[in-house]
Amino acid sequence: MRKIAVFGSAFNPPTLGHKSIIDSLGHFDKVLLVPSIAHAWKKKMFDYNVRCDLVDVFISDLNLSNVERSQIEEQLPKLGGSVKTYTVLSELSKKNSQADITFVLGPDNLLNFEKFYKSEEILQCWSVLVCPEKVAIRSTEIRQRIADGSDIGCLTTPSVSSLLRKLSIEQLFTI
Repeated sequence: MRKIAVFGSAFNPPTLGHKSIIDSLGHFDKVLLVPSIAHAWKKKMFDYNVRCDLVDVFISDLNLSNVERSQIEEQLPKLGGSVKTYTVLSELSKKNSQADITFVLGPDNLLNFEKFYKSEEILQCWSVLVCPEKVAIRSTEIRQRIADGSDIGCLTTPSVSSLLRKLSIEQLFTI
């Protein structure tokens, strides 16, 4: 049975902290990175398409054959503006009925897990893996450095850093 890890995040933008989590998922046949189309708790984020582009170049830098970006959230109904994790996992289970699906949480989401829509059902239906970051870098720090005009090269991968430098503040913060 194929083992699929589903790692959902804002990826606002992807960081070396995200990379450190992905690095611990090498035992999965496939690792799906699922950028949130909208934040469930209304957190402001870079434009969704920009974040998808950032995730794509991030994956390219990782150079891992089992990692890909999922577009599942684009295909699902948005309840209250966001797509719920339960809905994502349900749909991925339908599309991969012969796979063992594990939902991967970073440490920041573990503290809010009981707020997730149908959190108890998630625990009953799927494996949940909490992966602490081995590199504690927050996307917030990158966004602050971008706003300040400071270097971000030590906080993310080279292609993400390069793409962020090419984009204007207006392109990044279009909501």
